[in-house]
Amino acid sequence: MSYCVGILVDEGLALVSDSRTNAGIDRVSTFQKTCVFARPGERVFGLLCAGNLSITQSVTSILSEDLGSGDPKRDLYAAPNTFEAARIVGAAVRNVHQTDGEALRQHDVDFNASFIFGGQIKGRNLRLFQLYAAGNFIEATRDTPYLQIGEIKYGKPILDRIITPGISLVDAAKCALISFDSTMRSNVSVGPPIDVMLYRRDSVEVGMRVRLEERDAYLQTIHRLWGGALQKAFYDTVPNPDWSV
Repeated sequence: MSYCVGILVDEGLALVSDSRTNAGIDRVSTFQKTCVFARPGERVFGLLCAGNLSITQSVTSILSEDLGSGDPKRDLYAAPNTFEAARIVGAAVRNVHQTDGEALRQHDVDFNASFIFGGQIKGRNLRLFQLYAAGNFIEATRDTPYLQIGEIKYGKPILDRIITPGISLVDAAKCALISFDSTMRSNVSVGPPIDVMLYRRDSVEVGMRVRLEERDAYLQTIHRLWGGALQKAFYDTVPNPDWSV
């Protein structure tokens, strides 16, 4: 299983993914699930992947092979806007399904893949999308400024409580990492390294990319302080019910 989250705020875009894949308890591996497609000064796109690794790698390979072709229906660098770029990703997903879907079905393997795609073309709006296995997609809005794929349930509560369009990009990234800490605490199929990409609106430059390993000092600080803060709130802040014995 994987976990990925994209957060769209007024200041910019945060994309965060784990790197763990597993096909059973004795087949755990590390694969990067964040891809960046960028022409600095012109356009920046980020893609997060979850699901069947062979499917997601095929999709990213198709997208990479078509870069520079000049075809606005296949080339992310030729897409006129981010919506059309998302359609190119969806078309790549359908391409893989057309090629491999029946063979996977014959082996009782679900066509399981999902993606978060976001970015900006110079002069256009910064946008964020979630794509499904059929290649269709939805878009993040001010009412729903974050999107998740993979093992989403453990990390969702903190995002619901904290994420608003007006929070800073740094706070969005911090919230995402707490969301990952909560997920990793409850599900061993999600794990580091954690890849983080931050993009500042209208910069048309990748602002920051960092990979946080398991023993990263900041990850360890989040784990320690967040766990301690929750315990303190439970024991010292939230009162017992007045009907308790």
